[in-house]
Amino acid sequence: MIRNRLLGLFIAIAGTVGGMATVATASASAAGLTGAGSTLVAPLMANWINGFEIKEGIPVKYAAVGSGAGIAQITARTVDFGASDAPMTPEQAAACNSCVQIPWALSATGVGYNVPGVKKLNLTGKLLVGIYFGTITNWNDPKIAKVNPKAKLPNLAITPIYRSDGSGDTYAFTNYLSKISPAWHNEVGYATSVGFKAGVGAKGNSGVTSTVVKTSGAIGYISASYLIAAGIHAAAIQNNAGNYTLPNLTNIEEAASVVKSVPASNAVSIVNPPKKATNAYPISTFTYAIVPHNAPQKQYLQQFINYNITKGQAYGAALDFAPLPKVILNAAKKAVSTL
Repeated sequence: MIRNRLLGLFIAIAGTVGGMATVATASASAAGLTGAGSTLVAPLMANWINGFEIKEGIPVKYAAVGSGAGIAQITARTVDFGASDAPMTPEQAAACNSCVQIPWALSATGVGYNVPGVKKLNLTGKLLVGIYFGTITNWNDPKIAKVNPKAKLPNLAITPIYRSDGSGDTYAFTNYLSKISPAWHNEVGYATSVGFKAGVGAKGNSGVTSTVVKTSGAIGYISASYLIAAGIHAAAIQNNAGNYTLPNLTNIEEAASVVKSVPASNAVSIVNPPKKATNAYPISTFTYAIVPHNAPQKQYLQQFINYNITKGQAYGAALDFAPLPKVILNAAKKAVSTL
């Protein structure tokens, strides 16, 4: 019930945060901080900003323009920090010129669907590959029916929805499909933007969400918090242990529990974790702050990020953001201290 009550507020916040693109592209000033990027983190970001401004009195403006745009804007230094659910590629890291990526939140990319009469749905990675390759085109396909023996699947065309903008959710989703299917890995691959074989594009998590809601037969990969806010049914996705799991806090935390160490780059993937994580949701993901060394706003950035990875974590549960595991938190604190 509490999560349902977030719907109106969340949509309003997402629209407001996402509408700050013009402001966020202004150069940094001593008046506060500007940031841009991930739409996945935008709902949590709205709470972080509110709490931080109350605590520290330092204003922060954020544009939810997608992870790809966030990386581009921090690379161009038109914002003080970028936000991405995908770690930077080596090429992006080189172009960003001494940028540091800091994991600061943990959530998941869910798979939402709009199939009349179907409240529970199991899907495997191979089925998702078939749907997004355009080879599985109807909801009553025998392959879908086989893993959903109790569901009354309609004779209804499937409309796959994908992100048309550069997106960390696209990175996580296609990374999962690449691990499941050699054909997907070879023909499409994984990145913040890929060439999908089938479906309809929509901009941002809000765009995919609204398209799924209004399109009977639609399916789309959507950040967990947006699924909650919109009341969209989430498919249970088969993990490496063979179990069908939902993108809830417990399953996200179990996916992250496999992380025992963090590389120097701080890039950590928890997509399709090993079968020992029996209840892990397989499209879970960390999301990152991207900040340059010795930035003019270094002190403010350190204060803001430290707040987000400590006290700010308390805002996460209502939006399906799990707390950072200790090993990740320690790595994040270390990275902040070296800015």
